Amino acid sequence: MPLTIEDTSRRREAVPRMAGLLLFLAALMLGNAAPALAVPPSSVVVEDTAGVLDRNTLVPAVEAMDFHEPTTVAVYTYNGRAEDNLNEEVLRFARTEHPDWISADGQKWADGLFIFALDPVGRHVGTYMGEDRKVSLEQRGDIQDATKELFRDAQWTDGTIAGVRRAAQLINQPWYQSAAFLVTAWVSGGIAALGAGAWLIVRTVTRSASRKEIERGDRSYASVSMDLDVTELNARTIPESSRYGSQVLEKHRTFLNRYTAATDLSNKVHALSQRSLGRRGNLKITREYADAATELDALDDVIADTNAFLNRAATWPAAWDRQLAPLRSDLSGLEQLLTKHHGQGDSATAAALRSFRDHSLRDIEGWTAELAEERITPETALDRLNEARSRLAGLLENHASTVIAGFAKNEREAKLMRQQMETAQDGLGRSQRRTYEPSILGTVYPSYHFFNVAAFSSGLSTGLNSVSSARGGGGSTTTGYGSSGGSFSGSGSSSSF
Repeated sequence: MPLTIEDTSRRREAVPRMAGLLLFLAALMLGNAAPALAVPPSSVVVEDTAGVLDRNTLVPAVEAMDFHEPTTVAVYTYNGRAEDNLNEEVLRFARTEHPDWISADGQKWADGLFIFALDPVGRHVGTYMGEDRKVSLEQRGDIQDATKELFRDAQWTDGTIAGVRRAAQLINQPWYQSAAFLVTAWVSGGIAALGAGAWLIVRTVTRSASRKEIERGDRSYASVSMDLDVTELNARTIPESSRYGSQVLEKHRTFLNRYTAATDLSNKVHALSQRSLGRRGNLKITREYADAATELDALDDVIADTNAFLNRAATWPAAWDRQLAPLRSDLSGLEQLLTKHHGQGDSATAAALRSFRDHSLRDIEGWTAELAEERITPETALDRLNEARSRLAGLLENHASTVIAGFAKNEREAKLMRQQMETAQDGLGRSQRRTYEPSILGTVYPSYHFFNVAAFSSGLSTGLNSVSSARGGGGSTTTGYGSSGGSFSGSGSSSSF
């Protein structure tokens, strides 16, 4: 029999009624349950010996997480091998460097402790807990599995955050938040209630993400709007005769059009109701708004720096420091890159990079002094900076060949590693959008013009992982602590990815 409009209406009304009944039943079951605590970690310790984590992103993210009990979070990374036992390595490191991670009798992990361990080269992830924080082997696997998709994509910081976040959810989890209870509750509510609940969760998460994107966009849009007149004034006084100034002015010519587009997006997202913010399509629009406003905010800073530096305004030293920042960052990160496992730090190409670093640090001081004494023009200083960064890119490409030759066993593996290096050099993120460097050179040249240390490190890690994965290796779980572990029996396990 075909459904009437009245039948359809009754069915639609039944879903929220069923959901309401489910909530009522859950409330009865939870009436006598103790409320769950939501507390930040007691402390966060990061021992990134592999040099793959962004502490400025990781630490605030972990500190903002809610645990059920006050917990010390320790993150440890090291560059090992596929055949290594990560459990044994973590215990060895704790015994030598962090005896406070081990119980007084030396047989367990310390109470109140959660250790997250990562070996990006050997491709292992491990989780370890004090006796008062331990979870089941299955739940430890759940924590590790939360990281693996990101780790396979060499997203080391994001993967670590995902793992710690999952641990925060599972460690000392109240019974009424457990998967078993929730599954029982949902099943008892029926398929309709399950669907309604899932729909509500998706909408709530999407709505929250949309609000955050709007907030991100609003911060940048407000900054751009407030400085709009100043940006126009800065642009009018940039010397068009300068090769760098003229290129920045080319970018500025589209600035107002892009600002108008950002304004339209701002109006559109602020016209969305709270309910409509929960739709995935609108989340995409809020991200477009946030990205557009953020890029404009970066560009108006570059316009200001270009004007100040090329015209030797009072603020030119600060503007010059911002132009030097990418090169300085590369130089400071070279040693960590070269000492990585499989980094070929003893090779001739590594020696060339170290020599370049030492000479460049002296050159930077010389250029700055010559600028201050007006013995060189800002244009000349930018030329020298461009030459230095281009030279570094060439040296990194040479070293990439050394690393590939040292690790790849055949041309197929070498080709796979070269592809990963090239992808990193192209400056493409996971969204396949090119990254933008907010500097004069970063505005004049495309992102792939400079092969920097961060891109090399990302390409190296991804290349090594791709080859290791191609060679084989499963995701089996390891629970023992190896021959050196002795009688140690702390709660923990590791698996490969």
